[in-house]
Amino acid sequence: MMPQFLKAQVKDIGLPKIINYKKTEYGGGSQNWDIAQDKNGNLYFANTSGLLQFNGTSWSKYSIPNATVRAVKIDGAGKIFVGGYSEFGYFDTNANGKLIYHSLSKLVGPNAKKIIDFVWKVHIVGDEVFFQTFYRTYIYKDGKITILEPPNRFQFSFVVNNRLYFQDIEEGLLEYRDNKLVKLTGTEIFNNTEVWGLLPFEQDKLLVVTQDKGLYIYDNGSLTPWLCEANDFVKKNNSLGGRVLMDKFIVLNSVLDGIIICDTSGKVIQHINNKKGLQNNTALTSFVDRTNNLWLGLDNGICFVNENSPFTYLESSYGLGAVYASAIYDDNLYVGTNQGVFSHNWKKTFKEESFTLLPGTAGQSWNMQVIDGQLFCSHNRGLFTITNGKAGKFLDDKRGYLSVRTLPGKPGFLIGANYHGFAIFEKTATGWQFRNQVEGFNISDSKFTTDGVNVWLRKDVAYKLKLSADLRRFNTVSTYDSLDGKLKGITSVQQINGVVYFQSNNRFFTYNALNDNFTEDKKLSAYFKKLPTIRYCFEDNKGNIGYFYGESSMGMLMKAANGTYRNVRSSFSPLTGNLVYFFESVNTIDNSDIFIGITEGLVHYNPQMQNLHPQKPKAFIRSFTYGTDTLVIGNMAKIDAIRVPYKFNGVKFTFSSPVYDNPENIRFSYKLEGFDDNWSSPTNVPVKEYTNLHEGSYRMLVKVIDSYGVASDPAAVSFEVAPPFYRHPIAYLLYIAFIAFGVYYVRRRLQAKIRKSKYYETLEQRRLYLEKETKIRQEQYELEKEIERLKNEQLRVKILTKDKELVNNSLQVVKKNKLLNGIIHRLKDIDAEVTDEAAKQRFSKLQKTIVKELTTDKSWNNLEKHIRNVHFDFLKRLKEKYPTITPREMDLSTYLLMNMSTKEIAEIMNISDGGVELARYRLRKKLDLPRKENLTGFLMSI
Repeated sequence: MMPQFLKAQVKDIGLPKIINYKKTEYGGGSQNWDIAQDKNGNLYFANTSGLLQFNGTSWSKYSIPNATVRAVKIDGAGKIFVGGYSEFGYFDTNANGKLIYHSLSKLVGPNAKKIIDFVWKVHIVGDEVFFQTFYRTYIYKDGKITILEPPNRFQFSFVVNNRLYFQDIEEGLLEYRDNKLVKLTGTEIFNNTEVWGLLPFEQDKLLVVTQDKGLYIYDNGSLTPWLCEANDFVKKNNSLGGRVLMDKFIVLNSVLDGIIICDTSGKVIQHINNKKGLQNNTALTSFVDRTNNLWLGLDNGICFVNENSPFTYLESSYGLGAVYASAIYDDNLYVGTNQGVFSHNWKKTFKEESFTLLPGTAGQSWNMQVIDGQLFCSHNRGLFTITNGKAGKFLDDKRGYLSVRTLPGKPGFLIGANYHGFAIFEKTATGWQFRNQVEGFNISDSKFTTDGVNVWLRKDVAYKLKLSADLRRFNTVSTYDSLDGKLKGITSVQQINGVVYFQSNNRFFTYNALNDNFTEDKKLSAYFKKLPTIRYCFEDNKGNIGYFYGESSMGMLMKAANGTYRNVRSSFSPLTGNLVYFFESVNTIDNSDIFIGITEGLVHYNPQMQNLHPQKPKAFIRSFTYGTDTLVIGNMAKIDAIRVPYKFNGVKFTFSSPVYDNPENIRFSYKLEGFDDNWSSPTNVPVKEYTNLHEGSYRMLVKVIDSYGVASDPAAVSFEVAPPFYRHPIAYLLYIAFIAFGVYYVRRRLQAKIRKSKYYETLEQRRLYLEKETKIRQEQYELEKEIERLKNEQLRVKILTKDKELVNNSLQVVKKNKLLNGIIHRLKDIDAEVTDEAAKQRFSKLQKTIVKELTTDKSWNNLEKHIRNVHFDFLKRLKEKYPTITPREMDLSTYLLMNMSTKEIAEIMNISDGGVELARYRLRKKLDLPRKENLTGFLMSI
């Protein structure tokens, strides 16, 4: 923890960060009358449309009868007591963590006076809760309501050091002691005004804050006006009460001009109003949260004031734009901006006065440097000095300048970077004068540095520019694009402890002129080893090393007395994104005053206020939603076992953290044990959903990382996803019973089936046997038929063969008969010629014998008869199919069927070969055969 004297400070330079919340953001009415905070850090606002809750991430609104809430207090058990219009009661969480309102006004007895008007104040003192209206106060204790009547009429009431005070419109201030009101003597002066605040003051005194009569100090019966600067403010702007801040400062609310914060002497330290960033000038209430930051309930909106911060801001309300440089000179703070040079008396308060533009300096100011007791301003219009609060003459008005440096080893000379290169300035008896533009190089950079011999700068590569002895030209220009064989590129060139350093990837090198190479300074590199990759660094006048990284982030290595450095990076996180890129400006005045230029003004940083060991933030799992049920876990003191039905196995979590100073930099990291293996990457989205979770036990963990990079301890909630009914343990028992029954049933069925199968198998075997036997018989029958067919075929072939032989024999007989007939005719011729009777008789006898042989040979007739008998069926079918066929054509058909040749047919039919062809032609025509179809084949198909 920080020492108390370091924490308890309200800065008198600039204004703290202000965050305004409009009614469109919090979703309520415009007026906010009271503020409270619970033990989890959640804030509650008494709003005209209900009770508002803010957890740092999201807003919620809770309603009561008659809507308006005017007062809110929270007891140690977490009950939130509220008062509104003719209504009072408390909010408490139900089983799901939702805030449920319980009305206490119904406990007022039927014979008691009715509740009238607003409940303006709620107080918790000991075990009693007081609900104060103008006409009476209702005291809630042990479940009962009692009524405290005023002597005349109550105005307001206050609790100071656990003691309850009331204002009566005729009796002054009263203290509630032992169930009765005791008058504070000497306070009747307040009968003609309203007391809006009663605050603890030093040495057990009371500070009385009236609406329009100013401030008074009450000390044991003595009442004296507190004549001070704060008193003048109250009288002028009408006060609406106040708060004690950090035990040594006082916050005073006003009707007309915002708030002031003063010390115990009444000196105003800060004045915050609409002009300085407050969205409304009427502060109805103020509240100091647990981190010593200030909340304001306004007539229109809510405001957060980051008082417990080392940073304050001098922005547009002070007349400043983007700041490029600043310097303290002759008791004035000079600020170089994009609009010109502005000044403010360093010795005077910064609470009201704006900065003043120096005449003749309008335009872009790039740099401001105090060198040799003189303030130089590098400006778009040239280089000039500032003396006695005024801009002096231009040393060079022909070129715009970026910065100037001394030349080591050459007193009385300066070198300046301008738009066209570099220039030399010389100190003369009449002051600094422009001497010459350096020839030989026309590129420059505001971050250049020099060792007296060489000028170094970086533009894509590092340039070494060697000055001539007369400083009028660069004799040589050398370039370097690497510091060693492994590191490619050079990121920055800077001067630290009087030495020129070259940096790449957070490694620092010095130049070795003898070998024309670079040597690493491992000691300096070690300080940057674990830092983000930097773009540029610098050394301030206290030896601290500031560095810039990313697009717009910074940190500092703060130098200790022993020469070591302590890294401070997270402290500067509120400035991330606001620095002027490439033209960053950091001006260290002393150990308590550092000015940093930003795009919208100037930041004052007091390192002495920085908490070196910041408290860990707290993370909360705000809500847990499954199906149509939502558990508001952030409101629950105890979380019972959560069992999620399987049909709702898609769950949703929302997160929160009561960190209010830099809510835009809050990030959450989460992990669902049982589902996720690793923590998620930090995100600023405070919601996470999981779908299709398997049954089982889960544990949701979430941690928050605040703007300083500090991580909280994990918040956790455990839950169980129930299995679906078909995977429930009882279901598994049923499955086992069902399987056992199934096994038994199947076994019985299988046994019956086996018996039945054996029976049918027997029948099947019998059937197969019979089928086989039948098949064998059929095959035997077919075989016998085939044998019979083959026999018939063989017989037919044999018959045909015999027929052929018979025909051949018959043909031989025919030939023989023809031969014998020829012999007979020859014998007749011989007989006529023979004269010998004996010979004639022998020839006659021979002729008769031959004739007898011819007469008795009936083989041809037998042949024809045989052929007709053999081919009877064929001839019958032929006759039936072709009734007009002649016997002669039937004989020809038979001869063709017997595959006889034309010559054979001609001999049998006793016709010529041509006659056979003619007979075939006529037969084809009679049978109506196409020319291409074979006649013999056709006859065989009949």
